[in-house]
Amino acid sequence: MDGVLRPGFDVTRIRQDFPILSAPTPRGKPLVFLDSGASAQKPRQVIAAMTRCMETAYANVHRGAYNLSEVATESFEAARGAVAKFLNVADSREIVFTRNSTEAINMVAHGHGRGVMRAGQAVVVSEMEHHANLVPWQMLRDAGRGIELRVCRVTDAGELDLAHLEDLLADGRVGLVAVTQMSNVLGTVVPAERVVALAHAKGALVLFDGSQAAVHRRQDLTALGCDFYVFTGHKLYGPTGIGVLWGRLALLEAMPPLYGGGDMISEVTLERSLWAPVPAKHEAGTPAIIEAVGLHAAIDYVNAIGFDAIEAHERELTEHAMAKLSAVEGLSILGAAQDRGGVFAFSLDNAHAHDLSTLLDRAGIAVRAGRHCAEPLHTRFGLDGTCRASFGIYTTIEEVDFLADALGHARKFFA
Repeated sequence: MDGVLRPGFDVTRIRQDFPILSAPTPRGKPLVFLDSGASAQKPRQVIAAMTRCMETAYANVHRGAYNLSEVATESFEAARGAVAKFLNVADSREIVFTRNSTEAINMVAHGHGRGVMRAGQAVVVSEMEHHANLVPWQMLRDAGRGIELRVCRVTDAGELDLAHLEDLLADGRVGLVAVTQMSNVLGTVVPAERVVALAHAKGALVLFDGSQAAVHRRQDLTALGCDFYVFTGHKLYGPTGIGVLWGRLALLEAMPPLYGGGDMISEVTLERSLWAPVPAKHEAGTPAIIEAVGLHAAIDYVNAIGFDAIEAHERELTEHAMAKLSAVEGLSILGAAQDRGGVFAFSLDNAHAHDLSTLLDRAGIAVRAGRHCAEPLHTRFGLDGTCRASFGIYTTIEEVDFLADALGHARKFFA
């Protein structure tokens, strides 16, 4: 990794790695970027790694019997190895590169759901799921294969209702529990180990949508014991267009591929095709080569900072934000989970979320507005939409204070 971080967590030093944070804004105000939960900014190290790949080491992978292709293939497979280490899984063949978490979940819904699950089985999701971990399972339910979809409740505090989950699992017909590891709206961190224990006790597999959690918490899938796991590169300070599906090797081998084409076959005739071994079986066509290099660089970047330091920084930000935002008159924060990360969805008296977001933008503050691809969750809490502030490693205490002050001024504006 270019540039060595000083010992400890130095947010001022880290911010220097992100060019966009010091770039001029259209209104001439400093950028306060509080939408990292949607897509995080990119450090110079990621940008440089992708540029080097394009300038000096780019070719198609796996297929060329020449040096440049061999170099590109080594870089691509090194990224796969880096992801395996990042997730603490021993076999890099269990890492399938996808475009994003959405595609990864669709691959499981299609391959495992349609190809392996039996009529009469059920999938359990929760009320707090991102649409990416809800719509594919609705499509599976509606495909006429006899798969039921069950929904686990969320408590008033915004936590997964584990008692209800136990009830849903009780009849032993659940084949898969597919839930978020950290809510993109509530910031709730799901007790993943408990979910795995409850599901496995009733013979159900577990898929975690780690799109948010993989950014903020160290992951150890070997210790966690789940069966499928997905995350996306662009939230982890890497590029768009690259995501990850991890699955146990036997499960990936049993799944029929979602896509057919080049590089995912071992033999093709006009009459039939035979699939290549995993993971190639699930990676049809030319993959996201440059993006995989960028993801590798992003993983190196966060590892160099260290997740102990990242988690400590986020705890400080989250505690400070809860105190500051709770003190803003007329502001309501969605969810009050005991274990939560740096994601805050909120509403302000007399202010529509989109109007509030536009007003904050005039002060240089970028927040999300709407339902954040989680419409059922907003319906559960009786809301049409919220604003959402979400933190990254570059977020500062001062930015949280600036947001709270701006919300106080906004309340007067909308009064």
